Amino acid sequence: MRNEDQESGFISHLAELRKRLIHSFIFLIVFFLFCYLFAEHLYGFLVDPFAQAVKDDGTDRRLIFTALQETFLTYLKVSFFAAFFITCPFILIQIWKFIAPGLYKHEKTAILPYLILTPILFFLGGMLVYYLIMPLAIKFFLSFESSGLSTNLPIQLEAKVNEYLSLVMKLIFAFGISFQLPVVLSLLARVGVVDSQFLKTRRKYVIVIIFAAAALLTPPDPITQIGLAIPLLILYELSIFSVKFIENKNLERNDA
Repeated sequence: MRNEDQESGFISHLAELRKRLIHSFIFLIVFFLFCYLFAEHLYGFLVDPFAQAVKDDGTDRRLIFTALQETFLTYLKVSFFAAFFITCPFILIQIWKFIAPGLYKHEKTAILPYLILTPILFFLGGMLVYYLIMPLAIKFFLSFESSGLSTNLPIQLEAKVNEYLSLVMKLIFAFGISFQLPVVLSLLARVGVVDSQFLKTRRKYVIVIIFAAAALLTPPDPITQIGLAIPLLILYELSIFSVKFIENKNLERNDA
């Protein structure tokens, strides 16, 4: 009888998970269709850093496409990216509703701040890319253009629509994910995998790992690599303080 109860409970959990996934998928598709109606405006928003970086250089700039379907597929990518960005909080809410019934009150209190902090940190990472990293990186790459005095032919950028927007979305995603470092380390501290002393003694190794990760996640230029590495180092130091705070809270709870 107990096995039957366990099996029915497992099946009910699977049914609940399936319902949450379906709701998230429907929400994503609805917003994808909505975003596609404004795909050109979303494209204009993402291309604005490039437009602002080159508006005063005296050159007639443009973005080109070389395949018949390229712009259409780019609009699909932009629409899906924007829809996923918008629906992330809803997906996190669905995850919370699925796991919350099985948690104790103190566990809910511990996890809920991370569900709130995760999209905020992702958004901050995206803002850093859009308003600081991309304008600096574009100006850095454009500095390699040549007027042709020494090469007989001028070297001028004619960026492809798909390649430019893929780069922007890749950087936003890379920075957004990387900015989850405090969340990951704090959760590891709560389950006892790491502590503040461990993070302090491994700092020199972490610096090397962060710069290596920045080199892998970003284009091969110093602007974006340093632009990702420095915020991650700051977030790592903040993570040490947050882990220390969690340790002090646990000590107070144990003493009580």
